[in-house]
Amino acid sequence: MIRILFVTSEVFPLIKTGGLADVSASLPDALCRLGYDCQLLLPGYPAALNAARENGSRRKTRFRCGQYDVSLWQTRLPGTTVTLWLVDCPALFDRAGNSPYQNESGEDWWDNAHRYHLFARIGSMMALGQLGLPWVPDIVHCNDWQSALIPVFLSDAQNAPKTVFTIHNLAYQGLFSHETFRALGLPDFLWRYELLEFHGQLSFLKGGLVFSDAITTVSPGYAAEIQTPWFGYGLDGLLRHRASRLRGILNGIDTRQWNPNDDPHLMHHYGADNITDKAMGKSRLQQELGLDISSAPLLGFVGRLVEQKGLDWLLGVITPLLERGCQFAILGSGEHHYQEALTSVARNWPNQCSLSLGYHEGLAHRITAGADGFLMPSRFEPCGLNQMYSLRYGTVPVVHGVGGLNDTVFDPAEVGLPRANGFVFREPTPDAFYKAIERALTAFGCRKTWRKLQDNGMKGDYSWANSAGQYVSLYQMLSGTSNQG
Repeated sequence: MIRILFVTSEVFPLIKTGGLADVSASLPDALCRLGYDCQLLLPGYPAALNAARENGSRRKTRFRCGQYDVSLWQTRLPGTTVTLWLVDCPALFDRAGNSPYQNESGEDWWDNAHRYHLFARIGSMMALGQLGLPWVPDIVHCNDWQSALIPVFLSDAQNAPKTVFTIHNLAYQGLFSHETFRALGLPDFLWRYELLEFHGQLSFLKGGLVFSDAITTVSPGYAAEIQTPWFGYGLDGLLRHRASRLRGILNGIDTRQWNPNDDPHLMHHYGADNITDKAMGKSRLQQELGLDISSAPLLGFVGRLVEQKGLDWLLGVITPLLERGCQFAILGSGEHHYQEALTSVARNWPNQCSLSLGYHEGLAHRITAGADGFLMPSRFEPCGLNQMYSLRYGTVPVVHGVGGLNDTVFDPAEVGLPRANGFVFREPTPDAFYKAIERALTAFGCRKTWRKLQDNGMKGDYSWANSAGQYVSLYQMLSGTSNQG
């Protein structure tokens, strides 16, 4: 049996800022269900350690790493059979707030480089069997810049396990100063442009890109896009150089957590064969958010309020659509100027526009279920999970045709109504976005057309079954095994 150490900086339901947390929960769970031994390594944030202690877990080992006292706790990821290891280092991870990376003022922690350097050190020690634990992995699967130094540390170690590095979002690279590079005590030879140096800065992310045995992204479309200057953030040349080691594997979703038939966050349940109660969920959502209870098209948005998510395009179309009678249910948090602009819109249109700042899992489910359409005008989107959630819930998405959105949403103008499940705009402008929503509104006015779009979406397979199998094939190739499970 292949043993996989899955290293991540966030995992649902313990700590979440975005899709990485969802993937870090559902992919290891899917791998375990396929019969593989996948165990998680996570920083010991307060919420995670509290959950572990409440479950009766105890520390397995205590040691010193550099100047820091570290303990390792073993528990289970809630709701799964996945073994979870927590790196307990109070000096670095016992921080207030709900974000793992920022303080309560929204500023990055000054010592993030030190925090995730230590995390990577512990991951590499665990991978090499240096912590006295009875379990040693065959594969180390790292995710994003926070664990990207692990392949660096393992690169010259004897009998090191093979490494996989997954890019969830190339825009976040873990960039720090040369002074920080020196302070971390990294070897001088790594300060080269073909290794960790990136335009005069230390790039954690490059560690994963340069030293991993395999690189994956979270959709085939994004794997191709990041090899171009437009989406490559200055790393496209390196990614083209390593193209033979790069593949795109589309994320799945947890179809048990996201199931309109028995979603505990919903009062009214429904499915592809009986969608009647979706309308009751819409009325309930309108009531909850203080919107007029009507048959007007209700458009949902759940996500970070940042430029990447196309917030300026959303602001460019929202008022004309409100003037046409549309309603909006928006949930998220992010850049202050976007929050202020949306707050103003919601204040001016209180019966048609609801804005909920922050993140609330239950409300995210209810918006996904209660809305008629779901908006994702992202400038780029490595995979996107919300469009798959909305498809599964019969909420027709309107998306920008990039990355994983392009791999999962199919426009009737391009594939025909028998295969279509949403609306796609190609030109990166608010006008193109508005026209795509107009086409969606036209379809909404034709019950038969809309029902076909919903049906196509709800009958799609968005589970991890196929994607987890692709990761298994990759692990087997790297470890020189086959047909194990």
